Amino acid sequence: MYKIILAVAAFVICNGTVQARDTAGKKNVTYLDAVRFENREIAKDGREVCLNMDIILDSAKIRTQHTVSLTPVLVSADGKQEKAFETVIVDGKTRHKVFLRREALDQTDSARYSAQAIIKRKNRTEQEYAYVSAVPYSPWMLDGKVTVRECVQGCADCGEGTSETVLESPVLPKFIPQWATGKIEPAPEPVKRREESRIARLHFRWDRYDILPSWKDNSTVLDTVTRSIALVKDKDYISITGIYVAGFASPEGTWDYNIRLSRNRAQSFARYIAGHNDVADSLIHVEWSGEDWDGFRARIEDSDFAKKDRIIDVIDTFTENRNLCERKMMRLLTRSEYVWLLRNIYPYLRHCTYRVEYEVKNFDLGEARRMIYERPQDLNLSEMYKVAGSYSPDSEEYAHAMAMAAKYYPHSPAVMSDTAAAAIARGDAASAVEILSEAASLMTEEAMDRGLTGEQAELLNLYGTACAQAGQYDTAAAALEAAAKAGNANAEHNMSQLLNVISQL
Repeated sequence: MYKIILAVAAFVICNGTVQARDTAGKKNVTYLDAVRFENREIAKDGREVCLNMDIILDSAKIRTQHTVSLTPVLVSADGKQEKAFETVIVDGKTRHKVFLRREALDQTDSARYSAQAIIKRKNRTEQEYAYVSAVPYSPWMLDGKVTVRECVQGCADCGEGTSETVLESPVLPKFIPQWATGKIEPAPEPVKRREESRIARLHFRWDRYDILPSWKDNSTVLDTVTRSIALVKDKDYISITGIYVAGFASPEGTWDYNIRLSRNRAQSFARYIAGHNDVADSLIHVEWSGEDWDGFRARIEDSDFAKKDRIIDVIDTFTENRNLCERKMMRLLTRSEYVWLLRNIYPYLRHCTYRVEYEVKNFDLGEARRMIYERPQDLNLSEMYKVAGSYSPDSEEYAHAMAMAAKYYPHSPAVMSDTAAAAIARGDAASAVEILSEAASLMTEEAMDRGLTGEQAELLNLYGTACAQAGQYDTAAAALEAAAKAGNANAEHNMSQLLNVISQL
């Protein structure tokens, strides 16, 4: 019987070259356990990462025919990227002489030539080396680790072993900014003044201003008017302070004629309201605007009329003389096109509007909790915040109260800051930037010359914070700088946080 012995060849990378090593019955040689790396310091310095340490060889007994290469390597947290620092080579006594002879013959290999230091080990003596090396910085290095890779070579440059040890982990900890924001309280509203505006699409006969309840759908329109006023008038916590009625006409005819026609229509509508809603005449105020060119422009813009762009251009050009505007427009139109306007656009321009202004009493918490569902528009922002504060932040009631605050007071500094802060908390910095976009107007020189209020400065601080989290660092820096100049201490803190974030890019 024959015994077959298989010799297994292992390949190792040593000093940048591939070496073959017979591993059949052969131990992996390493000196790492005997080498100490003391006074280690790994830090980012500008755009470099510096590694400083003392390599202590006191306990290392290097065989005379061995060469030991020690290479610190910075490895990313996921292990997918790495960057090597300079190598230090430690020679045994005989191997060192061999290399000296090679150098004399100009046969120095590239690995030794690129090493930071080549040390001849004097066994049984104290020996140390002050190691300083740097590599270019990249963001992937954050939260990584530094290992030392050892490669041992014997005579004829054969591979004797490779080892690796972790020097430091983690290194270059990623800076996590701690943003500072303040709380903006709702502005007080001692007297709650409210208004409700509606359009009454009453049908008037051509050249007439008398109200005909039975004509077309006027009865439905008038019933809607009565109900809407009653919704306000019949509330015991509401006091009506005024009802403002306005009349409008379509553009056919002269401007002066349509001014009179719109006035008469408004007066007729006001008399109807007073007579059918039990409202004192002294509360009703009549206004008239003549031809409704704004309504005309909006309606024609939303239509598919072929010449709408040319008509809009005329409307926008002749704003000071509407009689001339009408004549210019008529020259653009064929008879059939004008008839289309008379049938599809002009009837909507003959209408009245009404606005009910009123004052609302202040509510206690119990009343406000009920009103937040029944008529939230009658609560002031402070009352809404009190309702929200009376519930748990994770409750449906709290969410509803804050949603109503955002709906009815979207431009309040308190609401903008709170909704933006909530967006940031859920990781939606882009929405926070959009919510606070109005704050960008506060960064102009004109605004800064006028001086920012404390609320404005805090909005700018929050805007800068949101921009920073969204990766808009230039905008963030400008906002935080403007807020800091206005005396916002949070912005001063956040600017330092931003600089640390930018330094790691």
